[in-house]
Amino acid sequence: MLTVVCETPGTLRAHDRPLPDRAADEVLLRVKRVGVCGTDLHIFTGNQPYLSYPRVMGHELSGIVETAPAGSALQSGDTVYVMPYLSCGTCIACRAGKTNCCTRIQVLGVHTDGAFTEYLCVPQQFVHKAEGVSLDQAAMVEFLSIGAHAVRRSGVVPGQRVLVVGAGPIGMAAMIFAQLRGATVTALDGRQDRLDFCTQSLGVNAGVSLGDTDEAQLAALTDSEFYDVVFDATGNPKAMERGFQFVAHGGTYVLISVVGANITFSDPEFHKREMTLMGSRNATAEDFETVLNAMRAGLIPQALNTHRLTLAEVPTKFQDLLDPKAGVIKAIVEC
Repeated sequence: MLTVVCETPGTLRAHDRPLPDRAADEVLLRVKRVGVCGTDLHIFTGNQPYLSYPRVMGHELSGIVETAPAGSALQSGDTVYVMPYLSCGTCIACRAGKTNCCTRIQVLGVHTDGAFTEYLCVPQQFVHKAEGVSLDQAAMVEFLSIGAHAVRRSGVVPGQRVLVVGAGPIGMAAMIFAQLRGATVTALDGRQDRLDFCTQSLGVNAGVSLGDTDEAQLAALTDSEFYDVVFDATGNPKAMERGFQFVAHGGTYVLISVVGANITFSDPEFHKREMTLMGSRNATAEDFETVLNAMRAGLIPQALNTHRLTLAEVPTKFQDLLDPKAGVIKAIVEC
């Protein structure tokens, strides 16, 4: 089977590997679609803090069941999506239902080899039927679930003002689900094309471009009170630190981004606001179901999928996805 391996940062090579041997509790999947995530781009550029090379990337996937364990609810031919966070089920986080931050988590495509391959074995508890959605949609459930999880954690309620800093796919997912909760959403980003997409295709209230006047614009949009909830989805330490100043008194700051750096902030500013600071990692089954319900209801714009390539094209064309001029929002690899 064709498998694409990121051998070192910047180096992708195609290999012909044997089909995997399915363990008794695993499902053998024929991979059909793989979404390209910011994590994959960070792996390719050497900026992912939880990874060792070589690695088969890809954790946003949909596929078809080839074989499943005896007695499984899954059958050959079923269309499925995968929760790529392989949790242990027994640690302190898992016992509390927080499988997304399991102490022994193994994320497909990050800690263990992922879906840039034609066939993949996955423990059956992480494989779910993709009923009522297409293969393309099923491959986009995971990144949307990260945004849905962050919004759920934040406790956004109708009428609140929300700022999302970073208009990449994860930031856009947060925008979508904050709006579905009735919030008024502003996007802050350095790319005007992304801001235009957010206002025109996602319907966010305002898009503000990074620059000398951005703080003044954000103040004007909020009567100088700033935002009840701020989400950072930049993956940039300086941006993450700057975001504290956009949180309203009594507000909440949610860091969806993860970076290999220390983040510092002013304690007096933090305390006078009685600010709530949250980390948000991955997603849970509840968040996946939230996304699937939204998809079935037609609430997720298909325009998010802007680019396509085949698995065989990944070694030569993956680099192109990094070019801002390409206008990539979400690329999907067809296997």
